[in-house]
Amino acid sequence: MDQETRWSKRYQAAGDDYLFGTAPNRFLERRAALFEQGHSALSVADGEGRNSVWLAQQGLAVTAIEISPVAVEKARRLAAGQRVEVALHLADMLAPGWPPKEMENAYDWVVGIFIQFVGATWRDVQFERMKQLTRPGGLILLQGYTPQQLEYQTGGPAEIENLYTEEILRTAFADWTVEELVEYEEEVTEGLGHRGSRP
Repeated sequence: MDQETRWSKRYQAAGDDYLFGTAPNRFLERRAALFEQGHSALSVADGEGRNSVWLAQQGLAVTAIEISPVAVEKARRLAAGQRVEVALHLADMLAPGWPPKEMENAYDWVVGIFIQFVGATWRDVQFERMKQLTRPGGLILLQGYTPQQLEYQTGGPAEIENLYTEEILRTAFADWTVEELVEYEEEVTEGLGHRGSRP
């Protein structure tokens, strides 16, 4: 099953509910002081819009990309309900020839929250594209699970190769300045899709 079909089925199964809720991811929300009004942000693999909508509420000019048309439609409804503007794009960030030229080096922030749907080879492509999207002097904010998540069995990727270690991230971003790299455990309650303790 391809990624678009897989994710669309999951979002559709939630019905009118939002699979991961409508509140922003807490890791992202705790960094609210970093975001300056008027800056631009791109949320990749944005799902049903909870993070892009929250970023727009902080006064950022927000673009979001997502592979599932079901999720994009839900994100559109969420943004309208919160009276914020988000430029929503149905796109596969791993597709050949992506991103389009107008998106390259365009964003002050590129945000990826739990985007661990690929293994090592495609993860390298994913990270390189995130770098491509970030303007000079811009920042990438990334959150993901460690391999310990497999022991908790509270959601997330089931494949160990999709999970992050400090070594993977430091190697992938060796040409960037890493301002913060933290590993922590937290009880997560985000809609129907994220419940339980997670590292």
